Amino acid sequence: MEYRMMILGHFLVISLALNAGLLYKGYSNGKHKAQDIFSFNNECKNASLVTNRDAHIPKRTKASFSSSSSSSKALNEVIDLDHGDPTMYEKYWQQMGEKTTVVIPGWKFISYFSDVKKLCWFLEPDFENAVIRLHKLVGNAVTEDRHIVVGTGSTQLFQAVLYAVSPPNASEPMNVVSAAPFYSSYPLITDFLKSGLYKWAGDARKFKKDKPYVELVTSPNNPDGLSREAVVNQNQGILIHDLAYYWPQYTPISSPANYDIMLFTVSKSTGHAGTRLGWALVKDKEIAKKMTEFIVLSTIGVSKESQLRAAKILQVLSDTHEYNGNFKESEPFFDYSYNLMARRWKQLRNAVSKSKLFSLPEFSHGKCAFSSRTFASQPAFAWLKCEGEIEDCESFLRDHKIITRSGKHFGESSKYVRISVLPRDEIFDQFTERLCSINSL
Repeated sequence: MEYRMMILGHFLVISLALNAGLLYKGYSNGKHKAQDIFSFNNECKNASLVTNRDAHIPKRTKASFSSSSSSSKALNEVIDLDHGDPTMYEKYWQQMGEKTTVVIPGWKFISYFSDVKKLCWFLEPDFENAVIRLHKLVGNAVTEDRHIVVGTGSTQLFQAVLYAVSPPNASEPMNVVSAAPFYSSYPLITDFLKSGLYKWAGDARKFKKDKPYVELVTSPNNPDGLSREAVVNQNQGILIHDLAYYWPQYTPISSPANYDIMLFTVSKSTGHAGTRLGWALVKDKEIAKKMTEFIVLSTIGVSKESQLRAAKILQVLSDTHEYNGNFKESEPFFDYSYNLMARRWKQLRNAVSKSKLFSLPEFSHGKCAFSSRTFASQPAFAWLKCEGEIEDCESFLRDHKIITRSGKHFGESSKYVRISVLPRDEIFDQFTERLCSINSL
């Protein structure tokens, strides 16, 4: 027990070090690639601007590159779209001013405990209430008869679930699978501790063993944005539904998700990735208890300051829809973010069509029960394919100073790359302008 506590206790520190190393490596590789010089076509110059016909989509206040000198500077900049850092939400929350500000007295949150009567005893009541209210407002998940477990991001919750559902005395580790293309961090996180409880077993579509397994169902999927269902469908399986992107700015909300284990995160719902907070809706009490045990052993709970800040943000988000008259300086959050994503996907598809070297997936339209809009999914990531003779899309784009993540990390061909659609406006505009200018090998 003491050894296990020591290992779990160091997990967070090691994970942070690993992520920092990956970030530095990605940056360094991009920085030291050969410095290519290429020109923009005139028709690409205004590709990022939206026409007046698109009245429902917010318009850019000014062009991204207003002079030849700024365009020249843009040519020499490395555009890093490897990570899904959701900085596009920054402007909205700046408009909210002091409405989301939280002041915490120095004497507050001294204790480890939030509510000793709760199964997840470090879950702050304000955060719990804000989560339940938001899900009821959006209608994207059932919260009745569910235990809420809070974690330091959905990554910790994912590890907590694997710990909770794996038999402690099994003769061999539980197999963990997900249908390709799967989230690139699933294999890394699963195998990082070299646990005897579970192991990564690859693409769910290729899993044919008659053995216990865990299937990760990410819907909408990261990286390709498609809606997903379980594919293995064997009796010995346990399903974990990662619903980080099941919000109305990314996809139509067809009905409340009603699964045994559902994972959500603040980073992709509101954009507050730095708050490092996620939550799980868990039907089975024993699984929720074991998840809580994992979090206690690894970090002795979750920051109360983060929970209080997230609670305030979620409350204000809900208020923008339920009490819209009190927010004259900005529109309701999901209306704003939906329109922003719609404009970006229009902009991206326009750039891809001009280049002729790339393609994007097509999404079917659906009616959103929350907004009453009928629209096609507009994911947080673009699953871009290099067509023709380009076999290594990541390297090809890196030569043009665009850093992406190769499809090989997602269990797919290297002809694909994942690209974040969530950076600040100026970065996204610069990216689409550069992309549509790449018209030959």
